[in-house]
Amino acid sequence: MARTSPINTLLRRAGLPAAVLIAMGFFGYNAVLGPTGIVAARELKTELAQKNLEYAALAKKRAEIKNRVDLLDPKRGADPDMVDELVRKQLNVARPDEVIVPLDK
Repeated sequence: MARTSPINTLLRRAGLPAAVLIAMGFFGYNAVLGPTGIVAARELKTELAQKNLEYAALAKKRAEIKNRVDLLDPKRGADPDMVDELVRKQLNVARPDEVIVPLDK
Protein backbone atom coordinates (compact mmCIF):
# COMPACT_ATOMS: atom_id res chain seq x y z
CA MET A 1 0.00 0.00 0.00
CA ALA A 2 1.40 3.33 -1.03
CA ARG A 3 1.54 6.08 1.44
CA THR A 4 0.49 9.63 0.54
CA SER A 5 2.37 12.51 1.95
CA PRO A 6 0.70 14.84 4.44
CA ILE A 7 1.10 17.74 2.01
CA ASN A 8 -0.93 15.97 -0.66
CA THR A 9 -3.61 15.13 1.89
CA LEU A 10 -3.73 18.74 3.08
CA LEU A 11 -3.99 20.07 -0.48
CA ARG A 12 -6.77 17.65 -1.32
CA ARG A 13 -8.75 18.57 1.78
CA ALA A 14 -8.21 22.35 1.62
CA GLY A 15 -7.95 22.86 -2.15
CA LEU A 16 -11.65 23.13 -2.98
CA PRO A 17 -12.59 25.33 0.01
CA ALA A 18 -9.64 27.61 -0.73
CA ALA A 19 -10.65 27.93 -4.38
CA VAL A 20 -14.24 28.69 -3.33
CA LEU A 21 -13.06 31.35 -0.85
CA ILE A 22 -10.85 32.96 -3.50
CA ALA A 23 -13.76 33.01 -6.00
CA MET A 24 -16.11 34.47 -3.38
CA GLY A 25 -13.56 37.13 -2.50
CA PHE A 26 -13.09 38.02 -6.16
CA PHE A 27 -16.81 38.34 -6.85
CA GLY A 28 -17.44 40.16 -3.56
CA TYR A 29 -14.70 42.67 -4.33
CA ASN A 30 -16.12 43.31 -7.80
CA ALA A 31 -19.64 43.63 -6.44
CA VAL A 32 -18.55 46.43 -4.13
CA LEU A 33 -15.54 48.12 -5.72
CA GLY A 34 -15.68 46.93 -9.34
CA PRO A 35 -16.58 49.05 -12.39
CA THR A 36 -20.28 48.22 -11.97
CA GLY A 37 -20.24 47.80 -8.19
CA ILE A 38 -22.01 49.64 -5.42
CA VAL A 39 -19.45 52.45 -5.20
CA ALA A 40 -19.56 53.03 -8.95
CA ALA A 41 -23.37 53.02 -8.85
CA ARG A 42 -23.33 55.83 -6.27
CA GLU A 43 -20.95 57.86 -8.42
CA LEU A 44 -23.16 57.26 -11.45
CA LYS A 45 -26.23 58.45 -9.52
CA THR A 46 -24.54 61.72 -8.55
CA GLU A 47 -23.31 62.20 -12.11
CA LEU A 48 -26.82 61.51 -13.40
CA ALA A 49 -28.26 64.11 -11.05
CA GLN A 50 -25.71 66.68 -12.27
CA LYS A 51 -26.48 65.85 -15.91
CA ASN A 52 -30.21 66.17 -15.25
CA LEU A 53 -29.65 69.66 -13.83
CA GLU A 54 -27.53 70.54 -16.85
CA TYR A 55 -30.20 69.13 -19.15
CA ALA A 56 -32.90 71.20 -17.43
CA ALA A 57 -30.85 74.38 -17.88
CA LEU A 58 -30.22 73.58 -21.53
CA ALA A 59 -33.90 72.77 -22.10
CA LYS A 60 -34.85 76.15 -20.61
CA LYS A 61 -32.31 77.95 -22.80
CA ARG A 62 -33.56 76.01 -25.84
CA ALA A 63 -37.14 77.05 -25.08
CA GLU A 64 -36.07 80.70 -24.88
CA ILE A 65 -34.25 80.49 -28.21
CA LYS A 66 -37.20 78.67 -29.80
CA ASN A 67 -39.51 81.45 -28.61
CA ARG A 68 -37.24 84.08 -30.19
CA VAL A 69 -37.14 82.11 -33.45
CA ASP A 70 -40.92 81.73 -33.43
CA LEU A 71 -41.28 85.50 -32.99
CA LEU A 72 -39.21 86.01 -36.14
CA ASP A 73 -41.08 83.43 -38.24
CA PRO A 74 -42.10 85.14 -41.51
CA LYS A 75 -45.00 82.71 -42.07
CA ARG A 76 -46.81 83.94 -38.95
CA GLY A 77 -45.69 87.51 -39.34
CA ALA A 78 -42.55 88.61 -37.57
CA ASP A 79 -42.98 90.44 -34.28
CA PRO A 80 -42.13 94.11 -35.03
CA ASP A 81 -40.55 94.68 -31.61
CA MET A 82 -38.24 91.70 -32.02
CA VAL A 83 -37.24 92.74 -35.53
CA ASP A 84 -36.58 96.29 -34.34
CA GLU A 85 -34.44 95.01 -31.45
CA LEU A 86 -32.33 92.80 -33.71
CA VAL A 87 -31.83 95.49 -36.34
CA ARG A 88 -30.73 98.01 -33.73
CA LYS A 89 -28.33 95.55 -32.14
CA GLN A 90 -26.73 94.32 -35.38
CA LEU A 91 -26.59 97.58 -37.30
CA ASN A 92 -25.85 99.75 -34.27
CA VAL A 93 -28.46 102.37 -35.20
CA ALA A 94 -30.73 104.63 -33.21
CA ARG A 95 -33.60 106.99 -33.99
CA PRO A 96 -32.92 110.72 -33.94
CA ASP A 97 -35.12 111.31 -30.88
CA GLU A 98 -33.33 108.73 -28.69
CA VAL A 99 -30.60 109.41 -26.14
CA ILE A 100 -27.74 106.88 -25.99
CA VAL A 101 -26.05 106.26 -22.67
CA PRO A 102 -22.74 104.33 -23.02
CA LEU A 103 -22.11 101.64 -20.42
CA ASP A 104 -18.63 100.50 -19.39
CA LYS A 105 -18.18 96.75 -19.57
